[in-house]
Amino acid sequence: MHRAIRVTTASCAGFYLFVYGVDRPETALYALFGPVALGILSPIPGSGRQRAAVILRALPVGLVLITLGTVLAVHTWAAVLGMLVVGFALTFAAVAGPRPAGAAPGLQLFYILACFPPYAPDTLGARLAGLTLGVLLLAACEVYLLPTPPTATYRQSLADAVTIAGRAAAAAASGDRSAEGADDAADRLRETGRQLRLSRLPPAERPAGAGRADRALAQAGAAARRLLDQLAHLRHTPPTVSVVATATVTSGRGANADADATGQDTKADAGAETDADAPSADLLGRVAALCEAIATALRTGRPPPRSGPPVLDAAMRDFQGLRITQATGPPQSVPPAPVLRRQSSVLALTESARILQTAVRVGLDGRRRPPIPPRELFWYADTPTYLLWWRRLTGHMTLRSVLFQNAVRTALGLGAARLVAGSLDLSHGFWVLLAVLTLGRTTAGGTWTAVRSALAGTLAGALATGTLLLVVGRHTDAYAAVLVPAMLAAFALGPLLGIAWAQALFTLVVSAAFAQIAPASWQLAEDRIVDVATGSAIGLLCGLLAWPAGARREVRRTMAALLRSCGPLITGTVEVLLATPPGTAPLPPTRPVLHRLRLAEAAYLQYRSEPGDRSEVSMDWHAVLITANHILLGAHWLPRFDLPERTVTPEATALARTTAGHLVLATDRVAAICAGEGPPPQPPAVPAYRSPTEVRGLSPLPALIDLEHWLNSLTAQLARIESSVPPGR
Repeated sequence: MHRAIRVTTASCAGFYLFVYGVDRPETALYALFGPVALGILSPIPGSGRQRAAVILRALPVGLVLITLGTVLAVHTWAAVLGMLVVGFALTFAAVAGPRPAGAAPGLQLFYILACFPPYAPDTLGARLAGLTLGVLLLAACEVYLLPTPPTATYRQSLADAVTIAGRAAAAAASGDRSAEGADDAADRLRETGRQLRLSRLPPAERPAGAGRADRALAQAGAAARRLLDQLAHLRHTPPTVSVVATATVTSGRGANADADATGQDTKADAGAETDADAPSADLLGRVAALCEAIATALRTGRPPPRSGPPVLDAAMRDFQGLRITQATGPPQSVPPAPVLRRQSSVLALTESARILQTAVRVGLDGRRRPPIPPRELFWYADTPTYLLWWRRLTGHMTLRSVLFQNAVRTALGLGAARLVAGSLDLSHGFWVLLAVLTLGRTTAGGTWTAVRSALAGTLAGALATGTLLLVVGRHTDAYAAVLVPAMLAAFALGPLLGIAWAQALFTLVVSAAFAQIAPASWQLAEDRIVDVATGSAIGLLCGLLAWPAGARREVRRTMAALLRSCGPLITGTVEVLLATPPGTAPLPPTRPVLHRLRLAEAAYLQYRSEPGDRSEVSMDWHAVLITANHILLGAHWLPRFDLPERTVTPEATALARTTAGHLVLATDRVAAICAGEGPPPQPPAVPAYRSPTEVRGLSPLPALIDLEHWLNSLTAQLARIESSVPPGR
């Protein structure tokens, strides 16, 4: 209702002024449709002030589009070519984020209005004046007339989440597991992380742009979610089996001796854990302090201190050095298995905190910076802004991008509608394009549902309008009295009651408006029916021919391609850690995975926004994205701190490569399931491994413990994804 009041006030103020005040019907038409285009047809997100800012920035673009449409209206073919270019460019603007995407339909309407005959370049000034007044009135109403209150910004939400992470880290450092309620505390930490998902944030607050600030804040949100999940896991880390390090220690003793030693080591674990894990407590205390500083920076808008990352790097290297000292000392100095795994978890979450701090520093500053390690993660920090936008645009210039598909589908539909309306010389032909623009959906099923309702509503509205035109005749004051309540009803009740009601009431609105500009008969309602039916048929045809399944098929393809690209990254990371001598193997490239991750995220976001069939909702697509992110991060941080200090034994090397090979097979299997292919062969079962500290003899390498932690997590994540598939798939 508030939006309906704002748009009706802005539209009718300019319309009545130019119709009855200065007798300029051409100007009145654009003063009326300017607020309708940007206030109703454009789902611009945000508060009143945020929407007003977007509307004002859209005004110059709208003036250019009206000028272009007025010039190209000279010939049908020129208007069609212009419609193809404008339709594609404005729809493809969705790559820039929710706000440009929200304003795109209204901007397209400006070109549509101007590109139809009569060809009257002499009226350009009147058109521009009407649009300018209407848009300025709408912006003023958004700010001062029942404005939408602002919501919490992304920085505020991120600061709250980081504060909670800092408290959890402090509780873990002090050993106080009851401070936040044991099992419930871990669930609250994970839920806090889930609140940072873009799908749970208001569209206006999502950091979806291509600039450094938005990229960095989005990366900071992902790091904060990962940190919260790691802290939750730290509170309830169950005993896990060793994946890699067993071969390092089994060369000294047999299996029977291992079993005899297990009971003795387990008894010693409880007493040794407190002393051996003191370094973890110190590092967790540093993470808690760092989280407090990051939260303060997010709330004040001032970047965190530059001295943070180097200091944290030094603490992490000291921590790893102490682990190496413990592992290379006498057997009695080797910490028990739970402590080794806890240390590995602490090191991993500290790396997440370091990435979080660096991303926040880049996001709040926004300026170009020297290369920041790891360079692959912060590649955008020293890249010019125009290149960042160029990479975003070219990255989606592929048939595998749902944003590119939507832009092509919309451009072809609008171009075909303009060609048909111009060739058949339909009266009020812009209604044909308006029907294509408003009724088109990303799936053929969604388009058909919208078209059915729209045709029924248009028919009902046309009957009511025809009756009104017959009864009232040419008494324009009656139409002036009808226009305001009709607009309020259309803009308030239409979104609540559905497309049929919206089309019926909007038919009454446009008829009441045009009857005041020029003499009209009941045939105006007939023209409305013909134009909407024509536009509906064109839109439905485009929906059937161009990617009719929407993102449902594309999310399968992109997720499968993403998982298949992760396989070489798993084996490459293992080879880096096992290289002889240590540190001689090249780091695996991560850019192909990053590119496919962006395409998969875009497909997933559109898939979640599409109504209709949810037969595949049991497939955990979000878990696929999390797994790919986990693989990327392991490939970055494991070589930073975990290159082995001595040569890994051949047994451990063979076991690590075998495990990595099993994971690649499992990844390919899940990718085949995602793609909907035939049931792939079951990969060889990964044998069970015992903890390396259950055997006395050779001490385990910290690098292998951390690699074990990473591979175990991947195994569990892939198993969860596969278990989400319904039986028989």
